[in-house]
Amino acid sequence: MKAAWYETNGPARDVLTVGEMPDPIPGPGEVRVRIAASGVNPSDWKARAGSRPMAGPRVIPHSDGAGVIDRVGEGVSEARIGERVWVWSAQWGRPFGTAAEFVVLPSEQAVELDSKTSFEAGADLGIPALTAYHAVTVDGSVDGATVLVTGGAGAVATYAIQFARLLGARRILTTVSSARKAEHARSVGADVAIDYRNESVADRVLAATDGRGVDRVIEVDASTNAPLLPRILARHGSCVVYGSSAPQITYEFGPMILSGAAVRYFIVYELANEVRRAAIEQLGDWMRRGLVRHNDVEAYPLADIAAAHEASERGDVLGKVVVVP
Repeated sequence: MKAAWYETNGPARDVLTVGEMPDPIPGPGEVRVRIAASGVNPSDWKARAGSRPMAGPRVIPHSDGAGVIDRVGEGVSEARIGERVWVWSAQWGRPFGTAAEFVVLPSEQAVELDSKTSFEAGADLGIPALTAYHAVTVDGSVDGATVLVTGGAGAVATYAIQFARLLGARRILTTVSSARKAEHARSVGADVAIDYRNESVADRVLAATDGRGVDRVIEVDASTNAPLLPRILARHGSCVVYGSSAPQITYEFGPMILSGAAVRYFIVYELANEVRRAAIEQLGDWMRRGLVRHNDVEAYPLADIAAAHEASERGDVLGKVVVVP
């Protein structure tokens, strides 16, 4: 099979190789998926750059992808052969991910993809959509709540805005860095888009909430935005953190404790099985009913995987970067 891999950490063009590898064979309880689209997430290029130890002497990157099951291992029904699927955590805890013609993984990690959803969209579900759903729901219902989703044009935020609306949020605010991104965020359901480069986020949040603040913050960059929390969180509000651009996060203690604020962290790879199953079930229901708008896609051929990683790393793509084998 054609595949992309790296054998040492470093810049994309220095370490990524595209070539031939043996076709993988599914073992007991596993399926083999012929990949139609492989999603590039920040965790993929950060891992390639060295943010975590190599999972093996040779790593095929990417945890997200979509395609068709073409072979099954012992104990898996042959009825699954030919099934359109999306996959999650393909390269978490194992060396070989979806940046290849085939990937082998446990059967439950290949989820049926409805016929209305493209493979490119399916390659956007594992990390972005599941992260968004958990971030919106982990601290209880948002029904009737005011929610701030930071980084409103990002892949996770695009879903989080929609999921908050589907789950009954009364008002949804977001932060963006350009007029183009503001237009995108509003198009998927944001009521207020705040340009953090040219406006005071705290002042705009307070003005939009009559001085009360927001009940929930869905946070992509805790290290940068933590100083805002004492001003923008309503009493007993919570901030759910799924990302940070720096390892140290500092909060002003006095105002946070006096308001009863809560801060929760999570990583989508480590969700409990029952939590993930519930999220997958709800997401599938919404998708079958046509209620979810997926991120726009910028596709690269596998041969140009280095360029795909660089585009994701620059952060200038409005939507999702995918690689097509």
